[in-house]
Amino acid sequence: MSAEERIAGIFTVAGVEGHLHALDVTGGREIAVRADEQVVIASIFKVLLVLEFARQAAAGQLDPAERVLVTARDRLGGWGTAGCADDVEMSLRDLAHFAMQVSDNTAADLLMRRVGLDTVRMLAAELGLARTRVVGGPRQVLESMLADVGARDEAEFARIFPALSPERVRALRVLDPDHTTSSTARDMTRMLGLIWRDEAGPPEACAAVRDYMTRQIFWTRIASGFPPGTRVAAKTGTLPGLHMEAGVVGYPSGESYAVAVFARTGQLPTRRVDVDLAIGQAARTAVDALRNG
Repeated sequence: MSAEERIAGIFTVAGVEGHLHALDVTGGREIAVRADEQVVIASIFKVLLVLEFARQAAAGQLDPAERVLVTARDRLGGWGTAGCADDVEMSLRDLAHFAMQVSDNTAADLLMRRVGLDTVRMLAAELGLARTRVVGGPRQVLESMLADVGARDEAEFARIFPALSPERVRALRVLDPDHTTSSTARDMTRMLGLIWRDEAGPPEACAAVRDYMTRQIFWTRIASGFPPGTRVAAKTGTLPGLHMEAGVVGYPSGESYAVAVFARTGQLPTRRVDVDLAIGQAARTAVDALRNG
């Protein structure tokens, strides 16, 4: 049985529609399972955003120590500063840190305001990510969700959302790759390969993104499939019914493999450890196949 067939079997057992691309960062060999179909990338887009920030910092176009005040008006849902009771002041580079470490939506939104949506889109084009489409930052995504359910603010959304039927939830634009930030598994591993080979910008910018990605606190997806001694630098993305991660698996011998895995479930809960573990198993199967030739 081929690696692709084994991966497809993992997705079937988990009850998900799966997409995967794995790439030998230096050798160019690959494993692909529905890798060219358009998928929602959710918070994985933050890798591209932080890369643009790091490039601008390396070019002297902005000062990474520049201070930003995060107020109640700025806060979006999710992790990090969203849970703060008071205003918080931090640097641009700390916004990048929180955006990558805990997927802080507010931090990413403020960083997007500073570096510019158009420059992030131009970066995607420059890197040859032909299938990658960025419609906006976290605030634009939130606004589309509010509009789709007819909510005036986040509090009203929180009241309305639990009562929505599954069909109504799946009709949200944020879950449709044709109407939100989206890409392909192949585009995501291309982006990561360029970063790991210092081909996505100045070496110091690429090194900064690699460092940020090693700080992610979530480990139940790609990292769950690999033994101690491997190093996984990754970025998750999660929405109702959508579970995904893109990252690079590094071995002590120096080999590195970029992997992007996207899973769409028939159920809407965002906490599905079984799906997370299937993502790790699929990633490990792909990487082992590449390592074994």
